[in-house]
Amino acid sequence: MFFERSVKDYINIDPLQTGSKLTDDAKKVLLEWGDGYSICDYCTGKLEEISKPPIKRFAEELLEFLDCDCVRFTTGAREGKFVVMHSLSREYPDKKYVVVDANAHYSTILSAERAGLKILKVENSGYPEYKVNVEKYKEILESRSDILLVVLTYPDGNYGNLPDAKRVSEFCKREEVPLLLNCAYSIGRMPVSLRDIGADFAVASGHKSMASSGPVGLLCFSDEYKKVIAKQSKYKKGKEVEFLGCSARGVPLLTLMASFDHVKERVKKWEKEVEKARWFSEEMEKMEIRQLGEKPHNHDLMFFESEVLYDISTRVKKGRYFLYKELKKRRIHGIKPGLTKNFKLSTYLVPKEDLKIVLEAFEEIISTYS
Repeated sequence: MFFERSVKDYINIDPLQTGSKLTDDAKKVLLEWGDGYSICDYCTGKLEEISKPPIKRFAEELLEFLDCDCVRFTTGAREGKFVVMHSLSREYPDKKYVVVDANAHYSTILSAERAGLKILKVENSGYPEYKVNVEKYKEILESRSDILLVVLTYPDGNYGNLPDAKRVSEFCKREEVPLLLNCAYSIGRMPVSLRDIGADFAVASGHKSMASSGPVGLLCFSDEYKKVIAKQSKYKKGKEVEFLGCSARGVPLLTLMASFDHVKERVKKWEKEVEKARWFSEEMEKMEIRQLGEKPHNHDLMFFESEVLYDISTRVKKGRYFLYKELKKRRIHGIKPGLTKNFKLSTYLVPKEDLKIVLEAFEEIISTYS
């Protein structure tokens, strides 16, 4: 069949998918609500106020889970970023700049561009760690008075680097500039407290890190910015302008809800996930497959460089697709077709026994072609 999933029951190390695998409860909800049933049937005007299904209760639990004042559902992290930038730009038209880190996701740049804003970039350290020097935020903030917003990617989706968000928050508070955290790969995987960090906004991705079918996300923010972000319509009572009344209002949101108890429990085991990622990185480096990014690593998402695999790809008939095909033969999914020299993967929630199989596969592939 055209829609048949070819990687079912594979060992999955795809960074986009390791944190989004549906729980059994979410799969049941997907079937129950996937044939056209609408949560809008129970809406009296505001998505977060729906009591059946219990979206209101879920929203309240998220406030405690994330230690924040307000939460809204979105169709993804990028939509949340745009809501923040667009609403702030309308409120403070004289401030035209957004400060972003060099590891920012492309949707951060597009959100600023769509909101009519200009970009100031904090560069990273370059090869091999690509670390963002957070002290550079201080320099930029102190040098200008027209900065609307600071964005920090926490962690970035390429190298899995976790910058010092608290330190950036200190600079932002001193200069009275709000801070937005892009937590697409952290909220749902690891503990995140907006109050502890000192961030004004955070965006999350349900379909990357919260065991949801997606597309769905969260926008979390402080009471200080509630009137700006949740601005009421002049013409449609009870509707919030930036969210066009309602945003994520179907099956993705319900799978997010159904998986929430599981997500709350798994973040408590984050230190074990980091320990496992470090072990995997060390084993890969024994085969001359080098992990780039921070060391010791503090996240499950990792970026690897392999001259030996690239060299093989220049000599074999299958070329640069040989690694993808060899892994697929061994029922391993997650490294994009055509990548050999550089690739990223995630060990999140992948059992250690399965990761040993992945390591054996790499060792066998290198041995066979060398």
